[in-house]
Amino acid sequence: MIDSARPQDVFGQRAAFYATSQTHSDVSQLGGLVALAAPRADWRVLDVGAGTGHTALAFAPHVAHTVGVDLTYEMLAQARLLQRERGQRVSWVLGDAEALPVSDASFDLVTCRRAAHHYVHIERAIDEMVRVLKPGGLALIDDRSVPEDDDVDALMNQLDIWHDHSHVREYRASEWAGMLQARGLSVDHLEMYIQHRPLSTFAHGASDEDVAAIRERLALATPHERDLLALDERDGELSFNNWYLCIKAAKCAG
Repeated sequence: MIDSARPQDVFGQRAAFYATSQTHSDVSQLGGLVALAAPRADWRVLDVGAGTGHTALAFAPHVAHTVGVDLTYEMLAQARLLQRERGQRVSWVLGDAEALPVSDASFDLVTCRRAAHHYVHIERAIDEMVRVLKPGGLALIDDRSVPEDDDVDALMNQLDIWHDHSHVREYRASEWAGMLQARGLSVDHLEMYIQHRPLSTFAHGASDEDVAAIRERLALATPHERDLLALDERDGELSFNNWYLCIKAAKCAG
C-alpha cells in the first residue's frame, strides 16, 4: 500500500529538476500552447499550478500581465530565478488551485499545464478556474492523460503513483470534456498526443523500490497493454508511450 504524499512535499524536493526538465521546458510545446490561445496584448493571464514558471514565462511577452499560482514555495523560488534570467514581468503567488487567491472574473486566460493530475478535488479546481475567468475568457489545459481503454487507464495511473506519490488521476479526454462542459464551457479544441519516453525520464525522483515496482508491472504487461504502450527495450532501457491532452474551452460571454 502506497501512502499518498502532499504535492508541496514532493515538489519541494524536486523543484530544481523541474526548472530544467526537458518535458516541462519544451519550447516547441510551449510555443504551441501560446499559438493555440492566440493571446492579445491587453490580456491578463493566470497560470494555475505554475510550478517553476515555464508556462507563465512563455505567455508573459505576449500579454499585459501574467500571474503564476503554485502551492509550493520552492517551485516558485525556481520560477523567480528563471524570471530574472529572462528579464520578464510575472507576479508569483503562493496559493491552492482549489481556492485561488484572486478575484472573480479577473482574467482573460487561465492556463493549467502538467498539474491537474495532482488535484485531489479536480472539479473544485475547475470551478475556481471558471470563477476567475472573465465572460468570454479561455481556459487552456495541458496535462497527462490516458486513452479510452480501461486496462491502460488503470496501468498508467498505477505507474504514475509509483513515480510520484502525490499523483491523483490522469483523466481521459472524455472526462475532461464532460467536466468542462458541465460548467458551461464550450470546448473549442481537444487534442491527444503521445510522447514515447524512456523509463529513466519517467521515473526520475522515484525511490529504488518504486522503480522496481514499475519495472515489475511492465514486465507483466499483457499483449494488449504492450501494444498500446508500444513497450520496447533498447540497450537495456525500457521505453513506453505516455499520453497527454491539450484542451481549450471558452466561458460563456453572456
